[in-house]
Amino acid sequence: MLCLFVLTALVVLAAAIPPRVPMLDGRIVGGEETSIQDHKYQASLEYYDSHFCGCSIIADRWALTAAHCTDGALTAALSVRVGSSTIGSGGLVLLVTSIHQHSSFDPITLDYDISLIKLAAPANHPLTQPINLVDEEVLPDVPVVVTGWGTTSEGGSLSSTLQRVVVHTITRQQCQSSYGSLITNRMICAGGWGGKDSCQGDSGGPMAVYGGNSVQPGIVSWGRGCARPGYPGVYTNVAYFHDWITEIISKESIQLI
Repeated sequence: MLCLFVLTALVVLAAAIPPRVPMLDGRIVGGEETSIQDHKYQASLEYYDSHFCGCSIIADRWALTAAHCTDGALTAALSVRVGSSTIGSGGLVLLVTSIHQHSSFDPITLDYDISLIKLAAPANHPLTQPINLVDEEVLPDVPVVVTGWGTTSEGGSLSSTLQRVVVHTITRQQCQSSYGSLITNRMICAGGWGGKDSCQGDSGGPMAVYGGNSVQPGIVSWGRGCARPGYPGVYTNVAYFHDWITEIISKESIQLI
């Protein structure tokens, strides 16, 4: 079985991350520096004020991330930083009021790897804008852009500035040829030719369709190593969870009335 659970290479964060929040090969390698101005939906999920996962802003008080980033985490220990290209500084920091982790999440296989995070206040910042979510699964061979502050090499250090990499989606069958039955309908895959990938610290961050209006079909989830030939990055299939996301946000909105 693949070794899915890999601790973050940033040793200084080790004590800050709770035991049940695994840092996977959730995995930017072979990319380039970018700016939050070009990816206003990107946000940093912080644990006791230190970045440990990515997330995306999908509504004024809602962020989307991977369940392996929230599993076992204390709500009071989490915050979301928006509107900054620099890790750990700038922008606006918002407290978290609740975590809606999918009840079917499997920490071993990483199936149903998705969580919704409710923010204590609206993400009102000039460099923040929600991303739209797909309602149909993205097709193969579509260029997608993955952003984050993750390591720029397998086992390396986190990037201080926001990075991005463009890869192409592949078929589920192609992905299963690398990972077998671990790949389910709740997952989509991209890359796999080596040299370009997401990496540790990018987990929970957005995969967006490249060019045009920002639409998010995936969440950085897991993979074997970073940018290894033959091992694509695996992402949570956002389209599969579209109704689940809508239902939770709708229920919370009704409760506020």
